[in-house]
Amino acid sequence: MATVRVRRTDDGFEAVNDRGARVAVDGSGETPGAFTPVELLLAALGGCELVTVEPLTAGRGHRPARLAATVRADKVATSRLGTITIDYEVELPEGEEKAAEVFEAVARRVHASYCTVGNALKEPMTVEQVLPGSSGEGRSA
Repeated sequence: MATVRVRRTDDGFEAVNDRGARVAVDGSGETPGAFTPVELLLAALGGCELVTVEPLTAGRGHRPARLAATVRADKVATSRLGTITIDYEVELPEGEEKAAEVFEAVARRVHASYCTVGNALKEPMTVEQVLPGSSGEGRSA
């Protein structure tokens, strides 16, 4: 199970995981050094794909010399995102004929089925809200 605690601080909001990592969160997009919730979603998707692609390509003997991605989404309506695009930036190892073929095959498989964040975004899922004093009956999706 993954758990993150989000709380208000004197400076805004922050998300903290069980290992103590912290990230500043800001709803306006104007606070320096803070991510908006949508930016965190995009970072989670890009991070999920990259941290899955890299060891799988490396395990096949073709670790990219450089691996990055730009993840973007347009807001199509209030509180709605349109298509999310993951634009890979890759420098493959020199002299490895099969590196491009391996990278492409792995990246496509990761995008299609191995990235948990991507799978969560593609499939309908239940999101429950529990408010103080509710016995579970007041949960809303």
